[in-house]
Amino acid sequence: MTLPPAALPVAPFDEVSVLAYRRAGLWAGQSLPAELLAAARRHGGRTALVSEGVAWSYDELFDTASRFAAGLLGSGVVRPGEPVVFQMGNVAETVVAYLGCLFAAAPPVCTLPQHGTREIGLLAAHVGARTLIAQADFRDGRLRKQAEQLLADGAVSDVVVCRGEALGDTPSYSRLVAEQAREPLPYLDVDLARPAVFQLSGGTTGLPKVAPRLHEEYAYNARAWAAAMEMDEHSRVLYPLPLMHNAGISLALQPAILTGATLVLAPSADVDTLLDLIAEHRPDVLPLVPPALAVRLLESPRAQAADLSCLRDFVVGGQRLPVEVAERLRDELGIRIRQMFGMAEGMFLVTPAGADEDVRHHTVGAPISAADEIRILDPVSESEVPDGEVGEFAARGPYTIRGYYRAEEHNKTAFTPDGFYRTGDLARRHVSAKGVSYSIDGRIKDVINRGVEKIFAEEVEEIIVQHPDVVTAALVAMPDPVLGERACAYLVLEDGAEPLTVQTLGAHLLSRGLAKYKLPERVEVVPALPLTNVGKVAKNRLREDVQAKLAEGSAR
Repeated sequence: MTLPPAALPVAPFDEVSVLAYRRAGLWAGQSLPAELLAAARRHGGRTALVSEGVAWSYDELFDTASRFAAGLLGSGVVRPGEPVVFQMGNVAETVVAYLGCLFAAAPPVCTLPQHGTREIGLLAAHVGARTLIAQADFRDGRLRKQAEQLLADGAVSDVVVCRGEALGDTPSYSRLVAEQAREPLPYLDVDLARPAVFQLSGGTTGLPKVAPRLHEEYAYNARAWAAAMEMDEHSRVLYPLPLMHNAGISLALQPAILTGATLVLAPSADVDTLLDLIAEHRPDVLPLVPPALAVRLLESPRAQAADLSCLRDFVVGGQRLPVEVAERLRDELGIRIRQMFGMAEGMFLVTPAGADEDVRHHTVGAPISAADEIRILDPVSESEVPDGEVGEFAARGPYTIRGYYRAEEHNKTAFTPDGFYRTGDLARRHVSAKGVSYSIDGRIKDVINRGVEKIFAEEVEEIIVQHPDVVTAALVAMPDPVLGERACAYLVLEDGAEPLTVQTLGAHLLSRGLAKYKLPERVEVVPALPLTNVGKVAKNRLREDVQAKLAEGSAR
C-alpha cells in the first residue's frame, strides 16, 4: 500500500536555503523531468543513447519514454506519486522506463540487479511501492524468477516485464510503449519538495538506507557534474557500471541529457567489451572507474596495444587508487587519471582537470559546486579539526540530502543539528598554494583500536599492495582480550606467488617505514575479497570470518 501524501517523511531543505539556491541560479524552480525534457527538445535529432549497437535520438528516446508513462498511467499500473522499484541491467529499456516513471510522477526506486528478494521486498514496503519493473533476460533469468517470487509473496502486486513475456495481467514493457503518448503528463504538476527519485546508500549491512533525491537538487547535481567534466553536445560518455546506481544516474545519464551529449551504455565492465566500445565510439568521458577495473585494464594485453587517447577524463572513484597504479596508467596506457569521491546522499568531489599529479594522485580534489560546504569533524566532539588532521567528513550543500527517508531516529546521529551529513568517512583538508583539496583516508569503522594506538586501515592497505606479489588487500579488526583489537590482513596474491606470512608481510611493511604497532598480527590468503552490492569490499564479512576462525581455534 502506498503512503498517503501527508505521511511522506522527507527532511526538507529550509526555506532560506531554497530561496538562496534559486536566486543563485542553482535550482531551476521546475521538476527534474521538465528540465530533462527541455534539454532533450533542444537536441532532438542528435544521438542521445547508444545501447547494444542501436542509436537512439533524443526525440526517439523521449517520445518512447512519454508513451511508457502514458501506458503506466492508462493501464492503472501506477498512480502519480507511487514509487516504482527497478531491477534492470544496462539496456535501453532501463533508460526509457526511468524517464517514463519520472514523466508519470512515479519516483524510481533505484535498486541494483544484485539485490535479492528479501532486500527488494523490504525496500518496497519501506517506500510504499507496489510495482516492480524487471528485466526478464538479465544474465541467467534470475530477475524474472525473483519477480515471480515477489509476486507470490505479495511483496509487490504488479510486475512490468522488460524483454520477456508478461507476468499475470500486468502489461509488459512492449505493450506499454505501444500506447499513444498523452499530454499533459503529471510531471508538470508535482510538488518540488517531494522525492523525484529514491537512491540507496552504499551500506554494507542490513537494509540499505534510502536517500530521497528531490527534483531541483538532483537536477543541479547533474548540471554541476557536467560542468566539472566540461561536457557539451559533442561529448561521448561511456558508462559500464550499473546505470541505476546513483553514480550511473548522476555522473552519466542525467548530465549527458542536460548537455546534449551521447551516452554509450556498456552492458558490463568486461575489459574486452569496454575496449570494443572505446574503439568504435571514441568516448572522451569515462566517469567512474573502480580501482579493480583500472588494474584489469593494465593487465590486459589488448589495452596495452589500444589507442586510448580519446579518454580526456578517466575518473577513478569508489576507493583510493594506489599511486603506483596511477603511475602505471600514465606510463603504460597514456591515461592521466582524475580521482573523485561521491555518495548517494549527494556531495561530489573531483580533482580538477588541470591539477598536477600531487593533487590528482593523492587527493579526491574539491567539491564540484562553489556552494558546497565541508567540515572535517572530530568524530566525538563534532568540533572541526585543524587543517591537515584526520577527522570525519561532513557535507552540506545544494544537492546533499538533509535526511534519509523514514529514518527519524537514524537522522538524529547521521546529520548535525544544522544539516551537515556525517558520512562516516575519514578525511583531511589540504591547504597549499595550489588551493584546497581533500583526501579520503578510510572509514571510521576502519580504524582499528589496538590498545591506546589507532591504526588507519587504508594507510596500511596502501603499503601492503606495494608488495609485488599482492593483487589487493583488506585490513580488518579482530577481537583481542588484552588490547581490544588487533589487525588481520586479508590478501589476494598473484598466481603462483608464495603465501605471505605475518613475518614476511611485516618485513615488507617495516621496510617501507611503517610503525611496528601497525603491523598485521594475522594473515589470511584468499582467492578474492568479498564485495558489497555496490562493489566495495565487504569488510563486515571479513571481520565475521576472522572472528569465526578465532572462536573455532579457541574451541579446540
